[in-house]
Amino acid sequence: MDTKPIVLKLGGSAITDKTNLKTARPDVIERLAQEISDASISRLVIVHGGGSFGHPFAEKYRINDGYKNASQIIGFAETHEAMTELNKMVVEALIRHNIPAVSIAPSSFIVTKRRRIEKLDINIIAKLLDMKFVPILYGDAVLDSEQGFAILSGDQLITQLAIAFGAERIVIGVGVDGFYTADPSTPDAKLIPRVSLGEMRTLLNRAGKSEATDVTGGMKQKIIELIPAIEHGIHAVMVNAATANNIRRTLRDQPVRGTVFIKE
Repeated sequence: MDTKPIVLKLGGSAITDKTNLKTARPDVIERLAQEISDASISRLVIVHGGGSFGHPFAEKYRINDGYKNASQIIGFAETHEAMTELNKMVVEALIRHNIPAVSIAPSSFIVTKRRRIEKLDINIIAKLLDMKFVPILYGDAVLDSEQGFAILSGDQLITQLAIAFGAERIVIGVGVDGFYTADPSTPDAKLIPRVSLGEMRTLLNRAGKSEATDVTGGMKQKIIELIPAIEHGIHAVMVNAATANNIRRTLRDQPVRGTVFIKE
């Protein structure tokens, strides 16, 4: 029986400077490539976020709202092209560290319906894994069967891939140490080292209230997208990708400061 793969998400906030348009963090990308190489994972799927590359164009042209007017067509193309530009940097760094990385554009094999994955053909990814390649995917502008097109987030993608392949676990590299009781930039925020499925649902129910300040915006969506994987018994670990050796240690299943999401 083949070893279960690990699904790794590299957050856009970690590998790009989100305050400046199309600005990567090449030093971080290079370090992460080295850490992934050092971890020596036999079956690995990597998904990265868009950060300052895809998001500004997606927002400018309101791609996630679906097709409204002809001006969005060039916007879709610009969004996808920006993501391929960032993806190329990630893939090249991985190859420099002797990782057989192969780029797979989600828009080439995924169709959504009202922004949720409707069609996902995993055969090519499965074949790549069997041949010891490392597929590299990303959040992308994709076709949508009802609204024309939409944005497929990397967060939705990692959960669906993890379920499809029965992943050993999901590793999420973000720009903070994990999941907090409040906005991590505030002095009262405390890192939560372990969160169960029931606690995840409770936190989401409290979203928008003072006791769950950090379950808003991007972090709220990450939790929502993780739930189906946790329901399938696939645990996830969220760590700070900006901290050296965190990704390497987490891939090796070694202790790291962060948050573990589990079913029970």
